[in-house]
Amino acid sequence: MNTFLRLATGLPGAIVVTLLIFLLLATVISHQQDVQLDEDQSVQINVTRQIEDRTDRRPEDFQRPVLDQPPPPPPMVSDPTFRPSMAVTMGEMPDLRGTDLDIGTGFNPDRDAQPLVRVPPQYPGQCQRTARALETVVVEFDVSPEGTVINPRVVDSTNSCFNRAAVRAVERWRYQPRIVDEVAQPRFGVRTAIDFGLEE
Repeated sequence: MNTFLRLATGLPGAIVVTLLIFLLLATVISHQQDVQLDEDQSVQINVTRQIEDRTDRRPEDFQRPVLDQPPPPPPMVSDPTFRPSMAVTMGEMPDLRGTDLDIGTGFNPDRDAQPLVRVPPQYPGQCQRTARALETVVVEFDVSPEGTVINPRVVDSTNSCFNRAAVRAVERWRYQPRIVDEVAQPRFGVRTAIDFGLEE
């Protein structure tokens, strides 16, 4: 509908403007006096450059440049295989007599629970209206000897609407269990902070 309206209003205006321009040009042409043009005077411009052969130079006029000092000779190489020198200088060993050092074996089989899989939480859509740019939920849980998360509970939260999503995410986490004397043990009181942020 808008296209038809534009066409209906624009077409008569365009015809009127075209007729006015036509009448103006016709008036100018009818009142113009005869103008006589001068004879055609062409200008010739030559842009090619002529190369001239000069025969007044002789080969003996050219001289080589003279250097201030001769270049240094190349370094002398005594080893034809060009191998680098393998000479090693040893420092003095420290005197450890009279000191009591326990170096140990360097292997400790005991270890604390280590995270293997951490599934990020799902941002709950119903919390988006009341949420700030960054919300944090602190969750405490235990790790079983099999490495699963048990007893997750919310310790602190900036918005209680996010508590359920944080607990659901932690329940899917997996850990390497705590090892004491080569035996898997439960790990109690693991705390972690989970942040929920709105993407801009």
